[in-house]
Amino acid sequence: MRIKPPRLIRRLFPEMIWSIDDNEGLYLTFDDGPTPGVTEWILNTLDRYDAKATFFVLGKNVELYPDLYEMILERGHKVGNHTYSHQKGWGMSLERYIEDIDFASDMVHSELFRPPYARITPAQLRYVAKRYRVVMWSILSRDYNRHLSPKACLKGTIRDLRGGDIVSLHDSAKSFRNTSYVLPALLRKAREMGLECKILEL
Repeated sequence: MRIKPPRLIRRLFPEMIWSIDDNEGLYLTFDDGPTPGVTEWILNTLDRYDAKATFFVLGKNVELYPDLYEMILERGHKVGNHTYSHQKGWGMSLERYIEDIDFASDMVHSELFRPPYARITPAQLRYVAKRYRVVMWSILSRDYNRHLSPKACLKGTIRDLRGGDIVSLHDSAKSFRNTSYVLPALLRKAREMGLECKILEL
């Protein structure tokens, strides 16, 4: 599903990155990992298509599965901070939210950040943007939606695909049914369109 942030949001929050000015590139991102069994499958699938991606990892999962985290880096992919414990910014104090991000940053050394659920308050965003590039997406696959069939998930993901898109996918057991169907087809589509799957370098 293509996301077009309202112009007002883009004007108020220019810190948020929704797409990349690159007609020949595609930017796949995976949130919530690393996840045993899922991360390895994603990495192997990306390798088959000589594709690179950016993984917005959770600090708690990096702590639990450091070998998987190292595997992501060893395969030539990029990582970003997705908080330590997948916190929603809404309803949290600035101090608590930043503390959770800082816990993750002790393990995840990156200039990139993505807020879980896209829920971040203006005050939180202003503070975080002083230290990170805040990456959103132009295509939300909704692979996490268990009520969405794999075919419907794929259709919504590739329908309006174009160069410069940042595609949101997930590295989680919950999403794997849809992700495992969507990712190979998405990579084939990118190849057909002549798009190179790249890491985010901002």
